[in-house]
Order: sequence, then C-alpha cells, then structure tokens
Amino acid sequence: MSPEQKAWSWYDWANSAYVTTIGAVLFAPYLTSIAEVDACGRVGTLDNPCNQDLTVLGIAVSPGSLVFYVITISTVLSALVLPVVGAVADRSGSKRRLLGGFAWTGAAAATATCLVAGDNWELGAGLLLVANIALGSSLVVYDAILCEIATPDERDAVSSRAWAFGYLGGGLLLAANLALVTGHDALGVSTGTAVRISLATAGVWWAAFTVIPYLRLVDRPPRGGVQQTGSVVRGGFGQLFATLRDARAYPMTLLFLVAYLFYNDGIQTVIGVASVYGDKQLGFETGVLIATILLVQFVAFGGALLFGKVAARVGSRTAIIAGLCVWVAVVCVGFFLPAGELVPFLALAAAIGIVLGGTQALSRSFFSQLIPAGREAEYFSLYQAGERGTSWLGTLVFGLVQQWTNSYRPAIAALAVFFLVGLVLLLRVDARRAIREAGNQPPAVV
Repeated sequence: MSPEQKAWSWYDWANSAYVTTIGAVLFAPYLTSIAEVDACGRVGTLDNPCNQDLTVLGIAVSPGSLVFYVITISTVLSALVLPVVGAVADRSGSKRRLLGGFAWTGAAAATATCLVAGDNWELGAGLLLVANIALGSSLVVYDAILCEIATPDERDAVSSRAWAFGYLGGGLLLAANLALVTGHDALGVSTGTAVRISLATAGVWWAAFTVIPYLRLVDRPPRGGVQQTGSVVRGGFGQLFATLRDARAYPMTLLFLVAYLFYNDGIQTVIGVASVYGDKQLGFETGVLIATILLVQFVAFGGALLFGKVAARVGSRTAIIAGLCVWVAVVCVGFFLPAGELVPFLALAAAIGIVLGGTQALSRSFFSQLIPAGREAEYFSLYQAGERGTSWLGTLVFGLVQQWTNSYRPAIAALAVFFLVGLVLLLRVDARRAIREAGNQPPAVV
C-alpha cells in the first residue's frame, strides 16, 4: 500500500470504534434499558420482561423496539441527506475537509451519549440520530476517495486491508471496554457508569484518529469535468438531479445497488440487533456480549484479508455470493440457538466474523468499479443509504416482528429474506458489462 492508501485506511480504524462499541454492542441494550425504566419503572429481564409500551407522539412503542425505530428514522433522513452530500463532495476540491467535518460532528454526538442516564431515552435517541447521519455522510466521502488513490486492480486489496485494519482497531478498544465493564466493581464504579465511560471513549477514539487521514490525504480537483461554480450546495442539488436522471444509463450498476440494499440491510440489522438478541432473548450478560463481539472483531480481521485473497483468484462478485450463502445459514441457525448456551453462541459469532468484513469490503471495492468518473461520491451516497449502522427496512421488519410476536426469534429468522433477495439479484449482475457501461476498464479478475 502507498503512504496515502495507508493514511486513508486509518479512517476505518477511527470509525470502527463507534460502529463496534456503540453501534454493535453497548448502546442498543443500554438505550433499551433506559426506555424500560421510563415505561415500567425498572429494567426488564428474561424472566420478568417489561411489557409496557412507551408513548411517542401518541403512538405506542415497545421499549424493545425503540432503538430499531430510531435507526430506521436515521436511515430515512440519510436517504434525503446523503445524496446531496455526495453531490457536494464531487464538486469539492477538498474531500478530506468534508471527511473531517462530518467525522468530528459524529464523534461529538457519540461522546455525548455518556450523558444518557435515568429514563432520559429521548436524549439517547437524538444523539444516535445525529451520530448515524454524520457517520453515513463521512463514509460517502471516504469511499469516494478510494477511487482517487487506488487503481482498479488495487481496490479489492486496499479496501479489504483497510476494513481488516478497522476491525483490529475497533477490537482493541472493545477489549479495553470489556475489561472496564466486567471489572467495574474493582474500579469502584457501577455497571451503568462503566458503560457510559465506554461510550465516551468510542467518540474520543473516532475524533482522535480521524486527524491522520485529515492531515495526510492529498486534495485533488474535481474529476470528470465537474466544476465548482457558485454555491457548492446549490450546485450539489443540481448535480444530484442529473445523476438520478442519468443513472438509467447504467442498469447493471443500479441492479447491484438494489441487491446491495437488500443484503446489506440484512448485515447491518444483524450487527445492530446481535447484542439485544443475546441480552434479551438468550440471557447473556453485558460482559459476555462484549467478549463475543470482540471475538467477531478479531475473526473479521482475518476474514477480510481472506476474502481479499479469494477475490484476487475468483473475482469480488463470486466471493460476495459465497459470503451471502453463509449469511443465510447464520440467521437460520440463530433462530434455534438455545438460551444460556455459550458454545453455540460463540460458534455462530465466529461464522459471522469470517464473512462480515469480507462481504462489506469487497462490496465497496466492487461498486467502485461500476461508477462513472467524476460521480464517485454521488453514487457512493446512494450506496451508503444501505451501509453499516443505517439500514432501514431490516431494522423496521425486525422491530415490527418483535412487537407483534413479543419474541426476538422470529424477528432474527425474518432477516433471511434480505440475504436471499440480495443473492438472487446479485446473480443477475453482469460484472464486466457493468464496468464497461460505466466507462471503466475491467480489472484482470472480476
């Protein structure tokens, strides 16, 4: 990897702290417990669940579904915001400044989650909205930079290594938080205080390591003849409408986007609900959940590197298809996991780790091949609408099924539909045709 590619990969290291510590492990069950205190005056347990609803704008909402509805709302808002962010980024001559601005906004909101306590779930919901939208905006810019710093033949390897690096960074912070949460008594703090300190460290980590790509990435003029004239934001809206109109000329690119929307919704929902499923359905304590996600992190580090090597031999599309078959098996097995049995839970977590980083890293690099020059950030804004931590349909379905059945088991099983639909659509994508339609040169192995 070149020095600039290494600097770019530090943003995966930076934001993975938020994605793991806050997005995947601690905040969903923590916010659920805060909502249960407001609804029932206590935290629900496996044997004595909280069956009272919250009232939100006159609507009855189960405390167990609240966080998934918040994620759904943040994604709907992202669908309106991110395409404009992408259009603006393509017209900007300093993507690194946009990256830093969005990243530090999200990091500030993430750090402030440590203030959520008692029954103040409204503050937690608002901060989660801001952090998720800021993360999605920063990733639009970040992913677009990949097209500037790596050739088509380099992108699978660069993306996979950066994703693996991110899992390593997120895993290291998660290990420190595991020690804090499990050893809180020895440190003289409560479990809630230990969780809030861990939430704050994720925001600080995100902010601090974003400095590296901000300082070391090189500004480049807009590509593909896109000029910055007049108001950047006004021009961004104009370019967005042009992109939506012109996208019909790239049917294979659009087909992949739809496939990605479905299977990535499934991936992101599994990531977002895993800790709640383990806590509320299987009865595992916070320390066990953090240790399990930590296992996933370090297995995913190797899995991302493994999938990068597989893609070099068979192509990224084929490697993604293989990963989706494993994902279908994962959610089906998850339905039958016995409560309180740690070994099957850990085995399933290891299977998730193997395919998690690989499918996401290769999806990013594969999509980068399907984008016309000069429109990278705009197309990645559409891509990011279904990216990590911002899935909307998956979390909505999961929340609704949980509320209707008062059980998380049918909700987790319902996610198989997302992987199956994505797999069927991806099988119909002609990779070489898609790359040539976008005006790009196919790599040696597609």
